[in-house]
Amino acid sequence: MELTINHTRKTFDVLPETLEALMAIEVPYKQKGIAVALNNRIIPQSFWAETILNNNDSILIITATQGG
Repeated sequence: MELTINHTRKTFDVLPETLEALMAIEVPYKQKGIAVALNNRIIPQSFWAETILNNNDSILIITATQGG
């Protein structure tokens, strides 16, 4: 099973079922300051648990950083 995460193909033995499960794998240390787009559509964090992932989905993860 494959996903494209930030323009890089990533293979999973078992695809994470939801966007929330994927985020727990990809950025387990960060809870705030994250924006996620699934197939070019922004998904609010309140919907991550119910957003089902499919093989070949494209996910863009953007994290806020400090500085100027």
